[in-house]
Amino acid sequence: MELYRVFYTCAKEGSLTRAAEKLHVTQPAISHSIKQLEKSMGGALFSRVPKGVVLTREGAVLLEYIEQAFHYIALGEKKVAEMRQLLAGEVRIGAGDTLCKYILLPSLESFHDEHPAIKIKVTNRTTPESIALLKEGSIDFALVNLPVTDPQLEVDKVIEVHDCFFAGPRFEHLRNQKLSLDELLCLPLILLEEGSNSRQYLNSFMQQKGYRLEPEIELGSLDLLVEFARIGLGVSCLTREFVDHEGSTLFEIDLIEPIPPREIGIVKLKNVPLSEAAGAFIHSFFAM
Repeated sequence: MELYRVFYTCAKEGSLTRAAEKLHVTQPAISHSIKQLEKSMGGALFSRVPKGVVLTREGAVLLEYIEQAFHYIALGEKKVAEMRQLLAGEVRIGAGDTLCKYILLPSLESFHDEHPAIKIKVTNRTTPESIALLKEGSIDFALVNLPVTDPQLEVDKVIEVHDCFFAGPRFEHLRNQKLSLDELLCLPLILLEEGSNSRQYLNSFMQQKGYRLEPEIELGSLDLLVEFARIGLGVSCLTREFVDHEGSTLFEIDLIEPIPPREIGIVKLKNVPLSEAAGAFIHSFFAM
């Protein structure tokens, strides 16, 4: 690389002496570098003239490509500098629909307002799918339902949430009553589909208590769980923190043995540095 830098400077300056001054080296060092390059190229690249040097035909051809190379190097250095200053770059995030809507969106809005040149790419996947994308290198980090136990991942806890059962007016007779798990499981249950971390957490809790869940309906999103409960098709397991109670006809069923709280967290690969943009986003996320 350094030989080409010497060649490029000599070609532009038309003088070995001026090239030496510009590169802050001695003229003999410049001459030696040019001889090394000419040897590797198999012929002369410069001809000496009274006022300095001029390119041979072969040297002129080489200069065309060297100029392009140095142009792209300069562009690359500029782009990296912009990324360091958050004037360019991209943040790639994995998150499920619910976590994206209730936790990620406020941070996305404020980060975009502060860094409008940073591209933001959000991939909607379940927690296991987001972790798979993370390991593939397709995303920088993921917002997931905990617990996640994986030696390849670094986990930062974000918020504690509570899974509860909610019902609509058709089950009004259950309001203000304390139900046992036996009584709960006699009701038509509406749950998230198998495969999500939150469903696995609920399954694990019930198994520890000696029960096996047999839902009436399984759905793929929190919004659908809310709507199905609202029209009375059953009682839905929802995350209390993500239910809009204002103006809602839903009410929470009081359990004698409530489901223990779980946590939402950010996971990233251990020992893999984040880009400047991704690191800045996580910093602003926890600062909110």
